[in-house]
Amino acid sequence: MQSIDFPFDNYNFKSDSILTDLPKEDLALLRKNMVTHTYKKGEILFREGSFPTGIYFIKKGKIKKYKTDKEGREQIFYLCKSGEFLGYHALLCDEFYTDTASTLEECAISFIPKDDFLLSVASSSILSNRLLKCMSHEFGALVNILTMFAQRSVRERLALCLLVIRDKFKKPDQGNKPVEINLTRQDLAKMVGTARETLTRLLADFKTEGLIASEGRKIILKKPLVLSKIANIS
Repeated sequence: MQSIDFPFDNYNFKSDSILTDLPKEDLALLRKNMVTHTYKKGEILFREGSFPTGIYFIKKGKIKKYKTDKEGREQIFYLCKSGEFLGYHALLCDEFYTDTASTLEECAISFIPKDDFLLSVASSSILSNRLLKCMSHEFGALVNILTMFAQRSVRERLALCLLVIRDKFKKPDQGNKPVEINLTRQDLAKMVGTARETLTRLLADFKTEGLIASEGRKIILKKPLVLSKIANIS
């Protein structure tokens, strides 16, 4: 798999590092009343405007986070994978959710009640410091995402989105195996910020140019270095 010298982490959150090597007593507090459920594709975890009663930990699966306008149109601004936390921003700020989270596939997700989470944060300096670092990094990532929409053409945004998703979902033991981007065209269009028809046309152009291959809705990047030039990142 071709590597690109570009800080893709600047477009991704880092909540999947929060539990890494966390002391056993801190983990025990978080897991005290943790409950894990299986969610079907398309189920809502929380809605924009609702009040948080705890946080979510993705044990398996993918989640999309999005905003909805007055006409009901979605703008997906982030994809979450296994190992990431959801919903802790609103809970720590004691505010309503500012976005909606729903499943992209069947998921196993753990729910940690509000009181347990806040007690863990208050009693663990390691956990609180990691959350602070994550939230600070996420602010920068969101600024980069907003800048992408403001300064890049649709073709450039699509190329960059494909590269960011590819980097995010690659596995540590991926080796030279290609990363399959498995999203509906509608969801990918909502990430890029364009109409589905425009997205389909651009993907067809990329395929004709030999930059990607597709099988059903799965997309494989054949020439990521060329895509990085289209995205103006190298």
